[in-house]
Amino acid sequence: MASVNRWLRPEVYPLFAAVGVAVGICGFQLVRNICINPEVRVNKENRSAGILENYSEGEKYAEHSLRKYVRNKAPQIMPTINSFFADPDRN
Repeated sequence: MASVNRWLRPEVYPLFAAVGVAVGICGFQLVRNICINPEVRVNKENRSAGILENYSEGEKYAEHSLRKYVRNKAPQIMPTINSFFADPDRN
């Protein structure tokens, strides 16, 4: 029981959360690649097809909705706060 108290301290919860989020992201990407990536073939009949030139399916996989959404956005986390502190015209 002493080893449980060593690892389950409240200070360790953020570490568990960060590792859990990282494992979740890796799991999501793994499932996404296995299920919908056009270059990954799991069953035998698809593997025997060889190299397919299915550009439309590859384009659909690469240009997903999140990428389309962020394409014309500024690459900043908080652009209003950044412009408030960085733009000399506003001061």
